[in-house]
This record gives sequence, C-alpha cells and structure tokens, in this order.
Amino acid sequence: MAGPLTGLRVLDLSRVMAGPWCTQILADMGAEVIKIEHPTLGDDTRHWGPPWVKDKTGKETRESAYYLSANRGKHSVTVDIGQPEGQALVRELAAESDILVENFKSGGLARKGLDYATLEAINPGLIYCSITGFGQTGPMAAMAGYDYLIQAQAGLMSITGTPEGEPGAGPQRVGMAVSDLTTGMNATIAILGALHDRHRTGLGQYIDMALLDVQVSWLANQALNYFCSGTPPTRTGEYHPNLVPYQPFPTADGEKVIIAIGNDGQFKRFCEAVERPELATDPRFNTNPERVKHRLELIPLIVAITRSRASHEWIEMLGTIGVPCGPIQNIAQVFEDSQVKARGMKIELTSETGDVPGVANPIKYSRTTLEYHKPPPRLGEDTDSVLERLLHKGASEISALRQKGVVK
Repeated sequence: MAGPLTGLRVLDLSRVMAGPWCTQILADMGAEVIKIEHPTLGDDTRHWGPPWVKDKTGKETRESAYYLSANRGKHSVTVDIGQPEGQALVRELAAESDILVENFKSGGLARKGLDYATLEAINPGLIYCSITGFGQTGPMAAMAGYDYLIQAQAGLMSITGTPEGEPGAGPQRVGMAVSDLTTGMNATIAILGALHDRHRTGLGQYIDMALLDVQVSWLANQALNYFCSGTPPTRTGEYHPNLVPYQPFPTADGEKVIIAIGNDGQFKRFCEAVERPELATDPRFNTNPERVKHRLELIPLIVAITRSRASHEWIEMLGTIGVPCGPIQNIAQVFEDSQVKARGMKIELTSETGDVPGVANPIKYSRTTLEYHKPPPRLGEDTDSVLERLLHKGASEISALRQKGVVK
C-alpha cells in the first residue's frame, strides 16, 4: 500500500540535518522529495566523513555516513541558485510542488527571488517552511545557528552532565544533534498541520521554525520545575530531579542497570521482591515526594541490594513484577537487541554500488505503510529525469544549462 503522503511533492532546499531530517520523514511517508543541491559541493554533510559507506567490493565510497542518515527516498537535482537560470528552475519546480523546506539564513533566498512572497504569487497553495537557528524575528535573526550553540543557549547543557562538586563536573552536550533532530520533527508536525488547513482553505502558508525555539520548548518539565520553584534546575547527572529511584544502579557483574520506578506501587513491589518491605512503609520513602526529599538516604540502601545480583538477573526478575529495569547498551548492542530486531529498526536499501544501511522510521501505521524505495541519492543523479518529467525540458535545453554550469 502507498504511504499516507503519496501524491505530494516536496522541494527540499535544505542541507545538513534539521531540514533534511524533516524531508526524510516526509519521503518515508510517501511524498516525492526533490533535493536541490549545489552542482559541485552538494549537501555539506556529503563531506562530513569518515566514516564512509562501502561499495559491493568493500571499498570506501565518498558518501559519508552522516549524509546517509538523513537523505533516503530523495531525488538529487543539482542547481546553481546563484545564477538567474538556476533561480528560474527553482521557481518552476516550486510551481509544481506542495511543500518547500529551506534552511538559508533569514532573508537569504529573498535576494534570489525564492522567498515565500515571490513563490506564493506563483503557487498560492505552497506550504513554505523556513528553518533557521534563531527565527525570522528578534535581535539574533540574521545569525547562523548550530546545534552545539543552541544546546548551550537554550539551557539544555545546564541540566546535562555531572553535578557540581563531583569529579568531572561541568555542562555537557547531548551526544546527538538533538536541536536539529527535534526541529526537523517539529517542522514535520507544522507541515502536516498546514496541509490539513490547506484541505479546508485551499491556501498554503509560511512556517517559521527556529532551533532555539524548539530547544526551549523541549525543556518541558524542567522549564516548569523552574517556573513553579523559582530556582533554575541544575545538572543531576545520573539521577532524575523528580523521581526516586530512577537512575543507574551497580550490579554484581560490575555493570549497571537502569531502575526506573515511576510510582509508589512499583516501589512497593520492588521492596517486596528484594525482601525489604519495610522500605515501602518507611515515612521517608513511602511516597515519591518523600523519596525525592530523602534520596541521599535511600539510594545507598538500594545500591547495597543491587550489588547482590548480576544485571541480567535484575532485568529478568524486575520485569516479571512490572518494575521497569533495563541495560545500558552501546550502539552495537542496540542493533543486536531482540526487541529492536523485532521492531525492524535496521533497514538495508539496495543501490547500484551496494547495500546502504539505515535506521527505520519509528512510525508504524495499521493500514498505510512507510516507503523505503530509494537509497540516499548520489549528487545530481536525478537532475535530468526530474527536469524532463516535471518541467518538460528537452535534452538540448538541459545540455545548454549544463554548459553554463547551472546544472551538473
């Protein structure tokens, strides 16, 4: 069966991560995504290696793992939008598209006649999503924004890392480009909302997405902790600021497991299972607010208990009584995890040069399907076919554009 967005066309003028992550989700859901790239450089992330994907013979290609992570299902078309002929091509493609996603600096595309006001006049139904570091308004609107900067400015690093006074204390970045990824997800949500509105009105609209806005919004409960207490949350390292016990615990085999107790019933079952029922009735520990208050007293008691068994024993035993417990796995272990395998979270796409690995989209529909029909494209591999199919350009016209360097 076809994906839920089959029949929609996306013109993708974005690069690096936030925009491509959004358009890859749209491609997985069945949309046709036309990725516009510079004729010689392409997406910046094509060069962000090693590591590189290997071909059928085991030889490294020049396609970076980073690029592959966010560009499956797309058609690569090379266009030099610095040239008037290139700008005209993009306008023609925009007239045939439902959605446009771009992540140029604020005002960057207006100078090329590729801004929303210009393209809306050509295609009133166009949904135009701009992704920037700081948005289209405010004193920092013209500045470039990168994930690391956003994690710091939006407060995420202030609550991530080892607490003050402990060895290795200091703010840390999250190990993924989380601001980019969450902005790509929010951009997808915004686009789907605009599509629903277009079903009612027939009109597209402009979407202003900022990495800073998204990361601030994802402070979630920590922002509310601040609003309600007046005290900025700080780094808590391994433990949770609002739940106890909810952290790693050492085991007999020298490893750690996460025990994540989310309510008093789970805590009572845990205490009964480890033959310490008195802990669940102790006034210091019988409710979560009291456990949070007396965390420093409770945690050493649990540590003494968890050191008595191996990790796999705790995971099996606590699982049988409905107390959340799990391993701390590296990425190699993740893709060998039986549950991850059962959910089909690793995929392989076949290309001319060899199989390309990927991580599956986590969305699972009951009726429609997701589509993994096309591996991440080589630079410009779809230029001629897209220009012929959508814009009805003949071979001689495409050849003339190629000679001028407008396409490659």
